[in-house]
Amino acid sequence: VKVFRSIDSTSVKGFPDEPRDATSKNLLCGKNILIDMSIHAAYVKAIRAAQNFIYIENQYFLGSSYGWDSYRDLGANNLIPMEIALKIASKIRANERFAAYILVPMWPEGVPTSTPTQRILFWQQKTMQMMYETIYKALVEVGLDTKYEPQDYLNFFCLGNREAADGEAASNTQGFLQALSQKSRRFMIYIHSKGMIVDDEYVIIGSANINQRSLEGTRDTEIAMGAYQPRHTLTARSRPHGQIYGYRKSLWAEHVGGGLEECFERPESVECVRRVRAIGEQNWRQFAAETVTEMKGHLLKYPVEVDPTGKVRALPGCAAFPDVGGNILGSFIAIQENLTI
Repeated sequence: VKVFRSIDSTSVKGFPDEPRDATSKNLLCGKNILIDMSIHAAYVKAIRAAQNFIYIENQYFLGSSYGWDSYRDLGANNLIPMEIALKIASKIRANERFAAYILVPMWPEGVPTSTPTQRILFWQQKTMQMMYETIYKALVEVGLDTKYEPQDYLNFFCLGNREAADGEAASNTQGFLQALSQKSRRFMIYIHSKGMIVDDEYVIIGSANINQRSLEGTRDTEIAMGAYQPRHTLTARSRPHGQIYGYRKSLWAEHVGGGLEECFERPESVECVRRVRAIGEQNWRQFAAETVTEMKGHLLKYPVEVDPTGKVRALPGCAAFPDVGGNILGSFIAIQENLTI
């Protein structure tokens, strides 16, 4: 087990007094402030070491703005989204399987129609687009673009629930949106967890979101731990079946609604990727339908359309979140700020 931090010398005691001593303590130096970015470094190292798959649950997922098609100078420069995309691209070029499953909230904390939330969704969409385009370019490069598509390697999901009416009358004191949700019986399940599982072998869990605020080291103070079991590691002959494997399988069982299928043993396989995506798509159709039906599983395909060339668009007929509104792809009003990255 190792402990990682996002913190700087203005928030902690014990850092070296001299900036020149920073590197010996694995610290960075900026404007005479010593910075611990070891959470970011741990994520990057784990992604680069990954062999088969990555599974992420996080409250936010945005970054690598230097690779976006616009707003490249925004400053959301954490490497994690790009590292995942480049890992997949390298596996495609090596003719090897790899998959990334990323779970985020349907919308981040706040009102989905508000300016800050819309802006975060806009940055999230830019991040998705950059990743899918990177993967598609790799498929074209090796001539696999007619056999596979970017979503055979990378998929985004969220969680939601829908319950049949229990016969109780709705309260007259609730507002319009609450009454609408009560009628439709659908609710987002908010993802507040912040963790990553790699190959059922290694896990990072902590307080850090995947955004610039949590990973920069000079803004929000964060802590995380990384762990593995020496007797349950990935080898050429066997796959890990320790507590990290059990943790991942228990999450999947809860999200898909019980049944753990055989293909879930190899999350990197195209069979598993397509099966999990199909479950998510079916659950989203049930979640968004006019008719209220009880949902057994809660895993929803994130409600955007990704075409075979990696272009991210609004789902046909579903540009806004059901009941509560708000553009799913987000929107941007040009105001100089860095709070939402």
